[in-house]
Amino acid sequence: MEVRELPLVVEAQLAQAAKAAKKADAEAAAQPKSAVESLIDTIPAASASASAASSNGTVALRSKLGLPKLENVGQESATALVRIKETRKIPKPEWHAPWKLMRVISGHLGWVRSIAVDPSNEWFATGAGDRVIKIWDLATGTLKLSLTGHISSVRGLAVSPRHPYLFSCGEDKMVKCWDLEYNKVIRQYHGHLSGVYCMSLHPTLDVLVTGGRDATGRVWDVRTKNQIFALTGHQGTIADVKTQEADPQIITASSDSTIKLWDLAAGKSTCTLTNHKKSVRTLAINPNEYTFASGSTDNIKQWKCPRGEFIQNLAGHNAVVNTLAINQDNVMFSGGDNGSMYFWDYKTGYNFQTAETAVQPGSMDSENGIFCSTFDQTGLRLITGEGDKTIKIWKEDERATPETHPVNFKPEIVRPKY
Repeated sequence: MEVRELPLVVEAQLAQAAKAAKKADAEAAAQPKSAVESLIDTIPAASASASAASSNGTVALRSKLGLPKLENVGQESATALVRIKETRKIPKPEWHAPWKLMRVISGHLGWVRSIAVDPSNEWFATGAGDRVIKIWDLATGTLKLSLTGHISSVRGLAVSPRHPYLFSCGEDKMVKCWDLEYNKVIRQYHGHLSGVYCMSLHPTLDVLVTGGRDATGRVWDVRTKNQIFALTGHQGTIADVKTQEADPQIITASSDSTIKLWDLAAGKSTCTLTNHKKSVRTLAINPNEYTFASGSTDNIKQWKCPRGEFIQNLAGHNAVVNTLAINQDNVMFSGGDNGSMYFWDYKTGYNFQTAETAVQPGSMDSENGIFCSTFDQTGLRLITGEGDKTIKIWKEDERATPETHPVNFKPEIVRPKY
């Protein structure tokens, strides 16, 4: 192959260009650097220091977790760090004695839809589909008084801890205040456009909250009978309402499958919980801790106040859950439309007893639904209102021991978080 030499003119041009480039480099080195260039020069140094710091952090974290040290912790170890997932600790459920039927009280001529216990724990009131409110002695179960005045089913009752007042509401749109010294209605609260299904007295303020078929919660001043707020926002019947001292002071559950937490000072909703897939019929506030539970056909769910953070599901009560009640010993009761009764350890969600209520003689088996329930002030008696027109009182079996009824707790490996 023939090798040709470059023409002399081209060689001269290349030499001149190389000379000019060398001169430009020398001038640039002599000139001071701009701020941007200085910043660019520092970048590699910064990344090196960052990788060193991250490698030091890796060593510290491994020693804290009690893992063996890595010999060559270099730049690669920062990306090689894998988070070690800690195992979820599930507490062992507390032992609770099983509950048994103690007394059956008959006297109403319709479904027993509401129960309220006197703060002194001497008597309790029930409201039923026969439009009558009956007051019973808690110790003996004898009838003390019948109050007539509603023209439709009595759906909600509340007893004031500070005044001798009993409040009632019903499907006749009426909200009444009864003076128990005279056994007469002294105030009526007008405003609901349809049946009133639930009510709750504020524990510290003279404020009454009611909810019903008009999908509106109404806040009333007990003394003046004025409506303070109309709590609008639900798309369906408000099935239950609860009040408490701390925020959220009002909680409502609705057949639109949502739960709303309300700011009582502003009269506005602060949070809407949409986790339930079916109508939410009942709420229960835990007397010991800052949590509450909600009952629906799909699940029983526990929530943390004040923002309504989801805690856990209590699955297994495969019925329309009409009522929930929680006592001071962390026993939660859930009553179903088909007469099923479930008793739960509130903290762990362990179902320690299932039972089914029996209808009174002469009733059809299909009438064994449980519509309402409450524990008395001591938490040692459970009172349920049922579809066979009776009131049943339940108590713990005093002969049961942890040996005769052991805790058989098998937690789910993965509990769905929704």
